[in-house]
Amino acid sequence: MAKGFRGMGGMGNMGNIMAQAQKMQKDMEAAQQEIQMMRIEGTAGGELVKITLGGDHRIYGLEIAKEVIDPDDAEGLADLITAAYNSANDQLEAASAERMSKATGGMKLPF
Repeated sequence: MAKGFRGMGGMGNMGNIMAQAQKMQKDMEAAQQEIQMMRIEGTAGGELVKITLGGDHRIYGLEIAKEVIDPDDAEGLADLITAAYNSANDQLEAASAERMSKATGGMKLPF
């Protein structure tokens, strides 16, 4: 005669898995909120151009040193602004990935 259902012990494991998934979801939501509130500074030209970028990828600040404002070299200034933005964005992506990795316990998820 069979001794009960062998799969019944697995039901407790399923409950644990569901609880862990719910905790991970809450942790991920908290991480996403933290990321939205982040402010990252990117610079270019030896800090002649500074951009403060938010976790939502919006620019919250832009500082341009007077010495790089040359009406005859608008392209150079545009390049510095672009480089400062890209610097901030790269740092933001790294910080976001690190924060999300903590929330997921290092598990790679498709974001």
